[in-house]
Amino acid sequence: MQAKKHQTTTGNRIYQSTLGYLRITLTLFLIGTCLTVNAVDKPNLLLIYVDDLGLGDLGHTGHPVIKTPNLDALAGSGLTLSNYYAPSALCSPSRAGLLTGRQPYRTGIQSWIPANSGIFLRDEELTLAELLRDAGYQTALIGKWHLNSDLGSSSEPQPNDQGFTYFYGHNAFQVPTNKNPTNLYRNRQALAMQHGYTAQLYADEAIQWLNKRRSKQPFFLMLSMAEPHTSIENPDEYNALYAQYTRGPIVPIPSGGKNIPKSALTPRGPGEYYANITYMDAQIGKVLDEIDKTGLRNNTIVVFASDNGPVTERWINWWEVNAYGSTNGLKGRKHFLSEGGLRVPAIIRYPGVLPAGKSSDALVIGTDWFATLLAYSAVSVPDDRPIDSRNIAAVLAQAELQQERTFHWALPTPDGFDYAIRKGNWKLLINDQQESAALYNLNEDPLELFNLLESHPDKVSNLKQRHQQNLTDIARDPLRPR
Repeated sequence: MQAKKHQTTTGNRIYQSTLGYLRITLTLFLIGTCLTVNAVDKPNLLLIYVDDLGLGDLGHTGHPVIKTPNLDALAGSGLTLSNYYAPSALCSPSRAGLLTGRQPYRTGIQSWIPANSGIFLRDEELTLAELLRDAGYQTALIGKWHLNSDLGSSSEPQPNDQGFTYFYGHNAFQVPTNKNPTNLYRNRQALAMQHGYTAQLYADEAIQWLNKRRSKQPFFLMLSMAEPHTSIENPDEYNALYAQYTRGPIVPIPSGGKNIPKSALTPRGPGEYYANITYMDAQIGKVLDEIDKTGLRNNTIVVFASDNGPVTERWINWWEVNAYGSTNGLKGRKHFLSEGGLRVPAIIRYPGVLPAGKSSDALVIGTDWFATLLAYSAVSVPDDRPIDSRNIAAVLAQAELQQERTFHWALPTPDGFDYAIRKGNWKLLINDQQESAALYNLNEDPLELFNLLESHPDKVSNLKQRHQQNLTDIARDPLRPR
């Protein structure tokens, strides 16, 4: 494995070497007041990233049935982001964008990563975890990784190589399901079957790690939940909560495609999916309670977001059967660049700094967490590579008017609409032949029902030009795999 080509810029290296001797004070002017953050008293960071959760899958986002009291309470004490977009409509590129602050195609992660494909997040990339670790943070990833093709490989960078000093979790899918998984690792060591459900296993591991950490150092904990990604199982008492929405006996669908009972691939209704989200919510609640119980709440930034849109009952693959995610009526689902595949739930809580119990309609994308969390932590963003992340701290605090944003997505999709670009209220879909396919005014038509391609040629031309400029910029990126 090659060493990283660019650990930091010269300025960053000077900053890091000086950090141990000087108390650096960062002053953030938020809501007209000053917040002073000493470099020796930086905020803790808890980043909860969940798998395939839809915009409408939570109580506070409008689901009429699913109960999510803990995440609803987090929204009540934090800031809900109502216009939040995932970096991609699939898991691996979304996670690459989140951790590097760079559009996924820059990193070479263009789609989900199959096992043993030799695709991985390259060592030349700098992750949020690396930068925070080098600034004195204790770092851990507990849960899903899926940024390489083999957690046992010595030739592909592992979470421990990408800034996470501690790792416990899985890669792509829970095997055989999220009950008693057999494919978990601790750091670089494959583990025997872990008894329990992944939501509970990961929450318990997170609590143990928090209790064992060095209390005088800040921490960055990424809790990357497996739920509600299929294949799923739930404790009986949670299935019982939604039994009226389930038809027939519950037959698990194991990952891997082997020995699948024919009776499993039958629509049974959404009860198991609902139960899975409520169980996940309960386990996340345990971690949030631990933050409160140990007196960490006021100095811990909590970010919650989904990696992409949900699997709705519009199933494409056998392993998706009996997932019933909600996009709140938005078109599309996971793996598509329509709004339902990209707009997902997100919350940030920073007591005393950000509004509590409020909602922001600012346009935010998952790559923004990179620059924003670094800013809150008084860590510089690297300037030796293109970064697509924007520090949105002042926007979230409502101290700064938001400028018009441009978001760009690229992803091989089942419908061939492989590119999307949004500028302001306008969104253009472009097919795999680089042809403009659909234009929507999302302010007037958030459901993408009215294609305005023919009536607004000027908008099409402007957005298409921005799309082509972005592709050219990515192709010229010196770190992009060739």
